[in-house]
Amino acid sequence: MTGIAPVGSGEGRTRSRRLMLSAVMAGTLLAVPALSGAAPAGSASTAKAVTTSAKANTPKPTVVLVHGAFADSSSWNAVTARLERQGYPVIGVANPLRGLADDSAYLSSILDTVPGPVVLVGHSYGGAVITDAATGHSNVKALVYVAAFAPDQGETGLSILGQYPGSRLPPALAVRPYPGGQDAYVNPADFRQVFAADVPAGKARLMAAGQRPVSLAAFAEPSTAPAWKSVPSWFLVAGSDRAIPPAAEQAMAHRAGSHTQVIQGASHAVLVSHPDATAHIIEAAAHATS
Repeated sequence: MTGIAPVGSGEGRTRSRRLMLSAVMAGTLLAVPALSGAAPAGSASTAKAVTTSAKANTPKPTVVLVHGAFADSSSWNAVTARLERQGYPVIGVANPLRGLADDSAYLSSILDTVPGPVVLVGHSYGGAVITDAATGHSNVKALVYVAAFAPDQGETGLSILGQYPGSRLPPALAVRPYPGGQDAYVNPADFRQVFAADVPAGKARLMAAGQRPVSLAAFAEPSTAPAWKSVPSWFLVAGSDRAIPPAAEQAMAHRAGSHTQVIQGASHAVLVSHPDATAHIIEAAAHATS
């Protein structure tokens, strides 16, 4: 025990106090962040962290999906599944397909009930519907056109097809009268070639059998003030569309100043054959306007 002073002695007590003081100092230093890496409260780094956290907790916009003619909301199923996996609330609107004014009024009434920001998406004739319905709705932050009509004021679906030759849709239509008007269907024998050329044959047959008709009057009804003049827009062009010619889609996208993506080889049913690309452009619109 030589060289070690008893704890009860004066020298032992002094050494014990020194050891305790060293331990306390070491603990204090460990509790204080290193001066080179710590950011004081209220610094830019702290503010950035708070901002990032707040942004992460911001609710995502509601995505409202509007189908077009010869389809129903189930055409969005694969896109909806992808968006919901990313946390987006989704509403698939049952577009009445009775006429542009009536269909736009119906969609407008739905937009009135959606709290918070909206990304409004239209396919085919549904593009004309969102163009009219979004006007006056400040909660609509982005428009997304998917192989769609994006008419200017006074234009009709028929007038746009007349400007850009190549559509195989008009000769493929089968017309059936109903009380008060006429409904148009795509002849099932022509459906896949005209509407869904890159969709598997079996699935295209089911789409043809379950298609919803559109009133012929809808294609001849002029559009009103277009929302794309004041709302940012995105446009997915189907590169092999045989219903709306790709040249027409690209011209409408250019006129609207849309962020445009072309899917080469895609049919008019691009939302069915390319759900990933369709979901991605919708997400891009949501991110850019959040």
